[in-house]
Amino acid sequence: MKNSLSQIKQLQERINASIIGQEKVVEKILVALLADGNLLLEGLPGLAKTRAIKSLSKELEASLSRIQFTPDLLPSDITGTEIYQPELEESFVFKKGPIFANLVLADEINRAPAKVQAALLEAMEERQVSVAGHTYPMEKLFMVMATQNPVEQEGTYPLPEAQMDRFIMKILIDYPNDDAERKILQLVRQESKGIHQKAEAIDQKVIFEARKEIRDIEVSDAAEKYMVDLISATRYPEKYSEKLAKWIEFGASPRGTISIDKCARVMAWLNERNYVDPDDIRAIIHSVLRHRLILSYEANADRVSADDVIDELLNVVAVL
Repeated sequence: MKNSLSQIKQLQERINASIIGQEKVVEKILVALLADGNLLLEGLPGLAKTRAIKSLSKELEASLSRIQFTPDLLPSDITGTEIYQPELEESFVFKKGPIFANLVLADEINRAPAKVQAALLEAMEERQVSVAGHTYPMEKLFMVMATQNPVEQEGTYPLPEAQMDRFIMKILIDYPNDDAERKILQLVRQESKGIHQKAEAIDQKVIFEARKEIRDIEVSDAAEKYMVDLISATRYPEKYSEKLAKWIEFGASPRGTISIDKCARVMAWLNERNYVDPDDIRAIIHSVLRHRLILSYEANADRVSADDVIDELLNVVAVL
């Protein structure tokens, strides 16, 4: 455990050195990677969403593919298509699209229509792509990291609930503080002068070994019940709180429970424990649930955010 954990910590330090002031974001990206899930990053332009993903691919021995989502994008632009080649006995040859990479950056995913967004669903959930009756598996290390801008809504398409649910986490990226801003300036100056240290990329085997160890992390009956109770409170909020009943229209699916379990075990592993405690669950629950809750009209009118609802969940659901 110590060998793979030390290398993951090293990977985390390297990315933090490239993404100044976003330590919590980097931690959540690694949690999603180790939990073998897909990730949605939301933040204003210029807050290093794309840089974070590129830094991960640079420090990890992994291929990166970038898809810029636009309104005129076609599903075949993502998955690939069959090309007729008469010189090869007049046959069709499948040309793989950009989805066939270890790390796939879906930039501004909400700028493409639903038909294109749906092209990602099979790859994200089943780790395969079906084209013209043939199925093509994804890489063993595969992760879709999508970005979206929460403010500029002109020309955007809301992500379908089915696709939102396939992201194990939704991470919100905020402005860095003043001290971090100065360090960003210094880092950019150094990079413009070509001053940077090139370290050997970390092997993918480290990720697979870490995932194997994470699967062995113990979850007690009490921790398991706490996860289930939190999800239950999103589905039957009237049993727990008047506020929750007023704010929640629809709760989280079983995929939400599974995601909490996976991410909590990763947090326990990162904290060098072989068991999950309530703090691990609380550390990741906002990122896991904020995109899975459908809030009521009243909550939206009162500007109650999903994070506010999750705070109330943590207040009213007891830890045994």
